[in-house]
Amino acid sequence: MTPDIRCISDRPDLLGESPVWDADNGWLYWVDGVSQLVRRWEPAGGAFREWRTPSMVGSVALGRGSSVVLGLVDGIYSLDLDSGDLTPLMRPEPIDPLVRFNDGKTDRQGRFLCGSMGIHADPRGRLWRIDAEGRSHSFADGIRISNALCFSPDGATMYFADSLDRTIRAYPYGVEGVGEPTILVDTAQWNSGPDGATVDSDGCLWVCLIQVGKIARITPEGELDRMIEAPVDLPSSVAFGGDDMATLFVTSIKDSGSGRAISRHPDGGRLFAIGGLGVRGIPEARFGQPACGEKWTGTA
Repeated sequence: MTPDIRCISDRPDLLGESPVWDADNGWLYWVDGVSQLVRRWEPAGGAFREWRTPSMVGSVALGRGSSVVLGLVDGIYSLDLDSGDLTPLMRPEPIDPLVRFNDGKTDRQGRFLCGSMGIHADPRGRLWRIDAEGRSHSFADGIRISNALCFSPDGATMYFADSLDRTIRAYPYGVEGVGEPTILVDTAQWNSGPDGATVDSDGCLWVCLIQVGKIARITPEGELDRMIEAPVDLPSSVAFGGDDMATLFVTSIKDSGSGRAISRHPDGGRLFAIGGLGVRGIPEARFGQPACGEKWTGTA
């Protein structure tokens, strides 16, 4: 099976990250962190829209109505796409100027999780969760670069990584919190740390191996199912979408601004769509709204 690869974006991002498909409207959101932009592609008409944020933006998730949830430098915010207004949802106190929020995603129950990181990749980050009632919890600390956050189809397992550890961990995940993690896979065997990730409907994990320009599919047992070449040298994150949820969207990096990731590829920083993979994804939940058709089975 030969993948069908298309370049989607009208221009490159400096730090493309956090793609998420809006299945209700048929739109794709993602962020350009360094340029401080939330971006949206509307495939039906081919239009692109964007919203500027007041600080570097690490991630975007679907919100209720015409809103999205963002991980900005100092906390988690709701952005009203009609008015452009930002509402703070959670800001850790005291503010640590050496920390920013990075990878984020909603769980199957519609709560937003976002990992912070040390801006110089020092171990100052934490993994946070916030619900629609404003309750927040921190589940992990000592994180250098938070990435690979996603959930199994039934919501009972959370995947998460500190990219510099080069391991993806699986956590029992439930209503009250998370259990003790086990190592799902050590990505050092492929000479890369893990970046952004998602799961397909079979429960397999798709993860960007940014340092080698590849995307791996990992089974729930931690075995490598397949390895594909990314369209560019610095793939950063992935999400399934499209009308049949069978397209894998891939963001990439042109220049991360930190000196750690600068693309040498002429299409570095662009957004790509990969079809023909023979698998389908799962629509992501909106903040404050459980994923349609998902049944909660977590017990931790």
